[in-house]
Amino acid sequence: MTRRGQARAESPGTFSDQVASEHRRIDADAWADIYVVGDVHGCRRTFERLLDRLDVGPDDLVVCVGDVVRKGPDSKGALALVRERENVLTVRGNNEQGLLDGSKSDPALDAEDLSYIETLPLAISWEDVLVVHGGIDHREPLSEHAPEDVLNTRSLTGGGYERPYWFERRSERPQVFFGHTVLAEAFETPYAVGLDTGCVYGGELTAYDWRAGEFVTVEPPETYRSRSDDSIVSPRPAEPVTE
Repeated sequence: MTRRGQARAESPGTFSDQVASEHRRIDADAWADIYVVGDVHGCRRTFERLLDRLDVGPDDLVVCVGDVVRKGPDSKGALALVRERENVLTVRGNNEQGLLDGSKSDPALDAEDLSYIETLPLAISWEDVLVVHGGIDHREPLSEHAPEDVLNTRSLTGGGYERPYWFERRSERPQVFFGHTVLAEAFETPYAVGLDTGCVYGGELTAYDWRAGEFVTVEPPETYRSRSDDSIVSPRPAEPVTE
């Protein structure tokens, strides 16, 4: 049975077969409000604080950009907030993928949790909006994007923290909501919205109120991980595509 307002996994017709089979299309008209939430990283208390701040009701939908788990203090609790609520969804992040392929671990999560993580889609979309964890490289058609691309795309020079970043260069629809790249502040253009503001590193946990077109943030109760300044991006307005 699908969740309320959620269609069965289907291909939008432009993804590669691998991504299309793990894409979910949402009926936006079925929900009063839609909120997109940045990387939670096991910060359950902060996630709960944000949901309270948003005053999420049963007719509202919350979509997370992935990396709900790992690094923070309560991966199991954070994941439970997604698993147990019919109106909270998430795409798979690179940390969830790492748990599945064995490159990452989290002792708080058991086999049942991993079975659930395996069901998470790589992409969620509605109207002219696409949610993925990493990003989309505008230099390649969607049909050329493999799962690892939508999970990990960041810098256009190889995936690290070096400019140019894909979201600063993107100038076409759909509007892509993403996490993965830790930002000093949330980023928004008509073509990309970045929501990982590093709550596990002492930054805010950020949501985007899609219908109102505004950011909503909460502070974490404490800093759980340290991070060097050179791996926190101060985003710039999008630049025109010149390639």
